[in-house]
Amino acid sequence: MDYIFALLEPLFRIVTEKITALGYWGVGVGMAIESANIPLPSEIIMPFGGYLVSTGQLNFFWTGMAGTIGGTVGSVLSYLLGLWGGRPFLLKYGRYIGINQKRLALADNWFFRYGEATVFFTRLMPIIRTFISLPAGISGMNFPRFVIYTFLGSLPWCFFLTYLGVKLGEHWEDLKVWFHRLDLLVAALIIGGLLYLLYRSKKGRY
Repeated sequence: MDYIFALLEPLFRIVTEKITALGYWGVGVGMAIESANIPLPSEIIMPFGGYLVSTGQLNFFWTGMAGTIGGTVGSVLSYLLGLWGGRPFLLKYGRYIGINQKRLALADNWFFRYGEATVFFTRLMPIIRTFISLPAGISGMNFPRFVIYTFLGSLPWCFFLTYLGVKLGEHWEDLKVWFHRLDLLVAALIIGGLLYLLYRSKKGRY
């Protein structure tokens, strides 16, 4: 784990430098990037913003709101990417990873019935929150509802991480270890699920 942190340290340093220089804009842009399918950790962005709140450089409310608004903007970009280009791509190449028209129809039905809850609760989950907008767009989830539930789901996440940063102060970096362990667990579960779906798909061909 120390080796992984050593590799990511330049990224962490760049993120904190930009937030220090740009303030709320740095927080917002960072969260927009994180929500647009680029795994820039919100577990670094928001707690560091909270640390700056503890030093008096930023305001708690506006730091949390900057993260929430930025995350919503990035999620909309990801949604539009899925809406405009995701389905044709999956219909053409999805068969290589076990995705077909039938499975896409199931996903469409899921988002039609449970899209609001799915979008809201996945905003509180590491890793998954970064990518959930893409399948929502591919499935054509109602756009206004997507925006509303994305905003509402991002709100507690951003304010919670900001609060942790405020409470920990200069020790905010201690959060990196715990959230990284959680990220690894979630990533392992996702990879395991994808491998299982791929296995089921391959098995069904024989």
